[in-house]
Amino acid sequence: MNYDYVIVGAGLAGLTFARIKADEGKKILVVERRSHIGGNVYDSYNNDGILIHNYGPHIFHTKDKGVYEFLSRFTEWNDFQHRVLSFVDGNLIPMPITLENVNKLYNLNMSTEEMKDFIAKKAEKIDEIKSSRDVALSMAGQEIYEKFFENYTKKQWGVDPKDLDTSVISRIPLRYNRDTRYFTDQYQGMPKFGYTKMCESMIASKNIKIMLNTDFEEIREDIPESAQIIYTGAADAYYGYKYGRLKYRSLKFKFETYRMEEYQEAPVVNYPNDYDYTRITEFKKMTWQKSDVTTIVKEFPCDYDPDDPEADEPYYPFPTKEWKDKFALYKADMDKEKRVHFIGRLAQYRYYNMDAVVRTAIDLAKEV
Repeated sequence: MNYDYVIVGAGLAGLTFARIKADEGKKILVVERRSHIGGNVYDSYNNDGILIHNYGPHIFHTKDKGVYEFLSRFTEWNDFQHRVLSFVDGNLIPMPITLENVNKLYNLNMSTEEMKDFIAKKAEKIDEIKSSRDVALSMAGQEIYEKFFENYTKKQWGVDPKDLDTSVISRIPLRYNRDTRYFTDQYQGMPKFGYTKMCESMIASKNIKIMLNTDFEEIREDIPESAQIIYTGAADAYYGYKYGRLKYRSLKFKFETYRMEEYQEAPVVNYPNDYDYTRITEFKKMTWQKSDVTTIVKEFPCDYDPDDPEADEPYYPFPTKEWKDKFALYKADMDKEKRVHFIGRLAQYRYYNMDAVVRTAIDLAKEV
């Protein structure tokens, strides 16, 4: 155990920190309970030769040049621009809310200025924005809220949007132009050879050792006092659930392969009001593979239950005051730690995009 840093979790946060410190000549041990590196961005080829994202679609996008340049050391990029359609009233309408889909939804031909007036008349005046429901109503009004957001959010989180933090719907933009790209960040793309290959390049250092299929508790007592710990797992697990388990939402996936070149019109199609699943992803449309077969995945949100083998992972921290307050109990203990540093979605109990995860790890590596 002659290591400078022991990193718990081989996802993007842990691997970013590991590589930066390895390049400084530090000795790194990365411990991962799963059988692979990459965390939830892990991808692999299925039996039909299609590169799939095993834990649901991950699309890289960022305005952070430093993050983009760091990851570009380990991969080339396909110039992928993500587009999403939403199945509403029998029509496939682009998401997010733009001039294009408002015109299509209402069978109009408005200009940008006309759309601004149109939305302003539909938006509801809410004095104090307290919930995701308030955000959507104040942004676009009751009809758009009901068609695009209300039922999708209920399926995704299992509760009414009025009970969810404002951050849930605030991430979805409203645009007064015809740009139907889901993201408008300067840097966008998909790793040319997949996320797993990118992660393998990140750990290609003689100073990094990986232990897969190893739970942190198996080696916890063996870590010397001289080593610092970078913990990316769930905060409640680190403290033995002393204040009780934190609540997470999870996903159940149904992968299907079809003998056809194309299954749907866009890489992702949302189903806010129909069916039990929230969306369907067609992987070939993201990875640019050529094949006479195609693989899709349907996502069924559910509460994370560690005893349910289908509720695969704790994906999303639960964005309500009750659970944020419970996490605050753990956070108070975390702040007292001298040699343990907590980063990532699970450890910090907050939603992070990929670029924010990498940025957090870069910044921590500079500080420690």
